[in-house]
Amino acid sequence: MPDFEHSTVPVIVGIILFIVSIILFFGGTERISWVSSVLVPIMSCMYILIGLIIIILNIGQVPAVLALIFKSAFNFRAIFGGFTGSCMVYGIKRGLFSNEAGMGSAPNASASAEVSHPAKQGLAQIISVYIDTLLICSTTVFIILLTGQYQSGEFDGIPLIQQSVSAQFGPFAIHLITAAVCMFAFTSIIGNYFYAESNIRFISKNPVVMNVFRVLAAVMVFLGAQNNMSVAWSLADITMGLEAIVNIIAILLLSGIALRALEDYEKQKKDGKDPVFHESNIGLNNTDVWKD
Repeated sequence: MPDFEHSTVPVIVGIILFIVSIILFFGGTERISWVSSVLVPIMSCMYILIGLIIIILNIGQVPAVLALIFKSAFNFRAIFGGFTGSCMVYGIKRGLFSNEAGMGSAPNASASAEVSHPAKQGLAQIISVYIDTLLICSTTVFIILLTGQYQSGEFDGIPLIQQSVSAQFGPFAIHLITAAVCMFAFTSIIGNYFYAESNIRFISKNPVVMNVFRVLAAVMVFLGAQNNMSVAWSLADITMGLEAIVNIIAILLLSGIALRALEDYEKQKKDGKDPVFHESNIGLNNTDVWKD
């Protein structure tokens, strides 16, 4: 087996990603939004469809798998593992990668939506947690458990998913999972760039600053393709943890305003209205967007 870390494959992949990223980054947020709106539904539906087919083909094993899930979740080893904090910490870290709830990144995308009331977008944003965690992650669980490839302990992470699907459909299915993972990863790259660009635009309106940032972002994409997985995971864990800390502080400071906005939305809905936000309704007078 060739040594991936010392082969030319990461360089070639990095160059391809660099070129595509440059095209998208300089194409503006509309191009990024269009690409994401096309790729995300395709990859999500394809992945869920694969999971549903595996569930149907192994429907007789589903009760045993559900029993295994509950048995593993509530046995003494799992309980004491949770007490030590290791399981909880690992779950939080991977949960952040799953849906980013509480990190403060998703509001960047939500803020670009045009709605008559901010609570509308806030409630819609809740759906993303349901789709990412309950549907996608549950699909992964059933793929792994129903095919039984986890029992050997030989595979982990993405290779385990690939092996599980391959065991059910044959070697060709590995390419489907690889394509889905690539689309997941690439849309994550351009999605996070979209977040960063929104913040850079808020800090500086200078086009030179923006162009330099776009080039640097594409360079970082290339360099990221050269890193090994352990470095990538460790760096992501640290930066996402710091991001969550900052966002939690912001949530606590803004919680009163958010609750008043939700109450205003619910009041208008009860009155049979299509909620329209007016800052004076909740005692605000310093917003740049929601002006009366």
